[in-house]
Amino acid sequence: MARATVWRTLATAVLLWTPSAVAASASEPPWTVRHEAGRCALRGQCGKQSLFGKELPCPDNGPAEDPSEEVRDKLVLLCGDEWRHGKVCCQEDQLDVLKSNLDTANSIISSCGACKKNFFDLFCTFTCSPDQSLFVNVTAIAPKGDKFLVTELDQLVSEDFGGGLYNSCSDVKFGATGGRAMDFIGGGAKNYTQMLKFLGDKKPFVGSPFQINFPRPNEQYEKMHPILSDPTPCNTTDERYRCACVDCAGACPALPEVTETKQCHVGLLPCLSFAVVLIYSVFVALLVLAVFGHAAAAKRRRSKNERLQLLQDASPSDDEDEGDMVHGAASLDRPTKQYFVNTYCDRIFSNLGRACARFPGITIGTCVIVVGLLCIGWVRFDVETDPVKLWVAPDSDAAVEKRFFGENFGPFFRAEQAFLVNDTLPSGPGPVLSYETLKWWEDVERRVRAQESLQGGYTLKDVCYSPTGDACVLQSVTGWFSGSSIERDSWQDQILKCADSPGDVDCLPEFQLPLPPERLLGGYNRSSEPATSASAIVTTWVVKNYNSGDPGLAKAEDWEQSTNRLFQDIQSEAKERGLRLSFNTEISLEQELNKNTNTDAKIVIISYIVMFIYASLALGSTTVTAGMILRNPVAALVQSKFMLGIVGIAIVLMSVAASVGLFAAAGVKATLIIAEVIPFLVLAVGVDNIFLIVHEFERVNISHADEPVSERIARALGRMGPSILLSASTETVAFALGAAVGMPAVRNFAAYAAGAVFINALLQVTMFVSVLALNQQRVEEGRLDCVPCVKLRESHLDHIPGGFGGAPFSGADEEGWLSRFIRKQYAPALMGNKTRVAIITVFLGLFAAGIALLPEVPLGLDQRIALPSDSYLIDYFNDLDSYFNQGAPVYFVVKDLNVTARPHQQELCARYTTCNEFSLANVLEQERKRPDVSYIADATASWIDDFFQWLNPDAGECCVDGSKACFADRQPPWNNALRGMPEGKEFVQYAKRWLNSPTGQECPYAGQAAYGDAVVIDEKGMTVPASHFRTAHTPLKSQEDFINAYASARRIAKDISERNGIEVFPYSKFYIFFDQYATIVHLSTALVGAALAFILVITTVLLGSVATAVVVTLTVVMIVVDIVGTMALAGVSLNAVSLVNIIICVGIGVEFCAHIARAFTIPSASIMERAHSRFRGKEARAWAALVNVGGSVFSGITITKLLGVFVLAFTRSKIFEIYYFRVWLSLVIWAALHALVFLPVALSLFGGKGYIDPDDFGGLEQDLASRRYRALLPDEEYDSDDY
Repeated sequence: MARATVWRTLATAVLLWTPSAVAASASEPPWTVRHEAGRCALRGQCGKQSLFGKELPCPDNGPAEDPSEEVRDKLVLLCGDEWRHGKVCCQEDQLDVLKSNLDTANSIISSCGACKKNFFDLFCTFTCSPDQSLFVNVTAIAPKGDKFLVTELDQLVSEDFGGGLYNSCSDVKFGATGGRAMDFIGGGAKNYTQMLKFLGDKKPFVGSPFQINFPRPNEQYEKMHPILSDPTPCNTTDERYRCACVDCAGACPALPEVTETKQCHVGLLPCLSFAVVLIYSVFVALLVLAVFGHAAAAKRRRSKNERLQLLQDASPSDDEDEGDMVHGAASLDRPTKQYFVNTYCDRIFSNLGRACARFPGITIGTCVIVVGLLCIGWVRFDVETDPVKLWVAPDSDAAVEKRFFGENFGPFFRAEQAFLVNDTLPSGPGPVLSYETLKWWEDVERRVRAQESLQGGYTLKDVCYSPTGDACVLQSVTGWFSGSSIERDSWQDQILKCADSPGDVDCLPEFQLPLPPERLLGGYNRSSEPATSASAIVTTWVVKNYNSGDPGLAKAEDWEQSTNRLFQDIQSEAKERGLRLSFNTEISLEQELNKNTNTDAKIVIISYIVMFIYASLALGSTTVTAGMILRNPVAALVQSKFMLGIVGIAIVLMSVAASVGLFAAAGVKATLIIAEVIPFLVLAVGVDNIFLIVHEFERVNISHADEPVSERIARALGRMGPSILLSASTETVAFALGAAVGMPAVRNFAAYAAGAVFINALLQVTMFVSVLALNQQRVEEGRLDCVPCVKLRESHLDHIPGGFGGAPFSGADEEGWLSRFIRKQYAPALMGNKTRVAIITVFLGLFAAGIALLPEVPLGLDQRIALPSDSYLIDYFNDLDSYFNQGAPVYFVVKDLNVTARPHQQELCARYTTCNEFSLANVLEQERKRPDVSYIADATASWIDDFFQWLNPDAGECCVDGSKACFADRQPPWNNALRGMPEGKEFVQYAKRWLNSPTGQECPYAGQAAYGDAVVIDEKGMTVPASHFRTAHTPLKSQEDFINAYASARRIAKDISERNGIEVFPYSKFYIFFDQYATIVHLSTALVGAALAFILVITTVLLGSVATAVVVTLTVVMIVVDIVGTMALAGVSLNAVSLVNIIICVGIGVEFCAHIARAFTIPSASIMERAHSRFRGKEARAWAALVNVGGSVFSGITITKLLGVFVLAFTRSKIFEIYYFRVWLSLVIWAALHALVFLPVALSLFGGKGYIDPDDFGGLEQDLASRRYRALLPDEEYDSDDY
């Protein structure tokens, strides 16, 4: 055995020096024959294997040698003092190559001392260790003349050292990109074996010139063992090598935990829901006990008073108590006092109505002139369409910060993005990548580059963002093939390689920054599926943005317009290939929103027309019944009020026009919400008032038929005027409160709405009253409606009692079917004791359910909802959520900080040992490590760190004066402790040079590309008024994610500011739209609360009863709560649009309730006399209120609004369907139910005292009028026991 070993050794030695070795291959014995201490495995350079290849080492199993002094000095300077003594296995030419390679790596990892030391130790030991043969084994060589070149070898690295090397470098950040250094030095490795493989793989131009394998040490290498075993950890206490927090998780201080607001639960129920259920259950239990107790007490009373009951004509029903046994009890419990405020208002409105009726021409002319003058303001009319100016208060933090960012750093980039998806198969999504698809998509990108805009002839090169000044930033999977062509046989290998190692030199795009796969591919599981199985290709073209008014902006928009058309053509090509293309350019959203607005306008106009027609016909139906049309159709043309309805609608439009003109003249811009909603709102409010005036006037025509028209008008307006004042004042105040909000869309809407409602009320009590008087004169003169110049002969009206001057209709036709139904069936049934108990129970249950649902209303407004249902952007946004896994960039902006001073530098930096423990960059790095809480995903691009790194003489060809590094001979030398680093004027001088220094492979820390617009330097003030630190959010998919990310960024900025005493704020492109959600819940509560408070005060003053005002206010509260609860169930989120609707709900809710509340407080004496004998007191007044105005509320506002709302159901706009149709439908339903069902019952139980109407107060005239009113009724109609 010994002889055989000697023979093999001698034979191998001979082969090393004989030409026959040319035929040697990998099957030959190992070239490193002897593995022992003090012996080499390779030494020196023996030449290149190809013309463009690199120098390769020579195999040499000889002993280590002492180097010359020059070589020793070079070795110590490069690898450290530990190489000052002892023999080595390297020569000077090897050291020169080693230095060149390590200098390249040093420019990437020099910020972390431990990583640099371990990395240098690995290659210095490999190249020069005197015990090289113990861990290196040459396995393949190639002949080169009379020499041999090493082409492959094995190197043993211990698991401890390999893991330590990887761990010390895994978190190191590289330059301005904030990318991982591991992407460059390890190809994006996930462990040390992948890192070593990347370092050892043979690469023709950049990388190892020969193959280095890193097998695990085992028994196969019995004479070999690793010699590196103690790596330096990145959190070492040795200040020479300790890495900063940003590059080493172990060196980071622990941030305090973020205390999340966790929702309280009792079992499976939220605490609020549990409390509501508990309270409601207790209420129901108490109510049941009270009902049973009342029934038992009533039974005992009936048994005790049996004799008294026998003396009575009729016994009470189960629903009646002992107070019901007195016939005509309602008349015994009538109000007996006047309320001075009501009397005063009645007198004012009576005088106003009398004057308007006597002088209709002057009144109408004056109103038209005033409205015309107000409409002059239309010349300044302007619609605000900029979303930022609509939804963000100009003085809000987000708006101020956006302006600061734009003024100092310029606007954010424009992004044009396309998704190519393979999801058209019936079986579902499949792989999108194929050779044919890649070649076609490469051609698509070529066409995008080459296409010229229609107007200016601009190409992508003219508008793209190119930080290096050469290549445009294009993030595409084809960028992985920029160094080679897409080949049919190798494209899959290239995709897999670049997805694993995007920093590989073969995978870098033209702009030389790594392309992470999450930006390029989607639709596959990255942990278990290969990148080639992706079902979506994501491509992004980055275009430079400009401020409004800049010529560059028009250039970019012109190019985007042409690109839109090109993409539409490419969509058809993709469809032919069985693929689907979705895309978006920066101008797409605005164009699609404008298209949506045009669609909405048609639906809104149709809705208005439907309401106009109904209101006009319904007004006429007050005096024109089906019987009249059948008996005397000609007379029906006289009694019709269609023209009066048209005038009423015209008054609504006049009030809107006047309000718009008034506020336009004041410089208040209109919004699309105003244009679409205000007429709708005023129509709903105004039509109700018109119905009330007309219905009351018809009653006065019966009771005071012999009086002049002007006096009848005065009486009608005197009675209805205070009611209109109550509703109009509460609505105006409710809307006007919104004008105090900073959000322009809400503020402007509130101002326009308040003005329109107020002006509408004024026109109704003046102009409409005058038109009503003229209309009555027309009727009494027998003139046709709509054609007043045509007068009928008296013979056509002979059968109508009273002729021309009497009552306009007979007693039998005095009531329509609705009024009769309310008087005879609905109101009596509603006032039953059992019914009232059931109603209170049910409505309080609905109120409790609404309260429980309040926390379930989501926040946000998905932009897909604002688009037409057939918009091409919907597919794009769906794909964005499904396939794009990159978060939005976020900037932490530092304001007015003197960074030229060392203490302030330390408040910002992170890479140096003297940086503050909780400096800005350190805090951001720590927040990045808890993305579930912080929503921060990427490393921070810290300009202050990269600036100081640029000064490092070891950082390559960065800061250079002539041929010498700037800080080469500086004392103290450049160091990680910042000692001697520039301050004051010197800082400004170097910083200016750095910002103008071009970024490239020679110096990745140069600031021109990465920080040219990130730092603002004030040379005169010797300070930095503005700078930003860039990072990125985690992928944000839902509205909740965006809102939470914004809140988290605010929290982080506040924490940094407080810890360091500096002013920092976060900025991202989407923050401006989500700033409202930080305060919208509080704002909504405050607005509704303030409106309710004013409603309570105004109702108390005008009605003279705190109890009635409280009932009305609580009813409005219940309406709003039930509507918001419905929003939670109907998928309507809370945002600025729904906030406007909630304000509308308060106003409309008051409109529904105010008239019934006033009719309850000041009941009509003539109607009270007709009350059922079993009703008394508040029950009788509640019954009278329903009979008096219930029909007007139902037909005037409920039906009108329902018809208009139902038309909105046909819109193609999701935003109208969700935020208008759903909310307004629930508004009409809940408001009508509460006003017509709950409010009368609540008033009958808890309402305040009543007052008499001044017109009903005693006197012979009133008595005769009431007698005449009753005389007109047939006997079967006037039987108080029946109703």
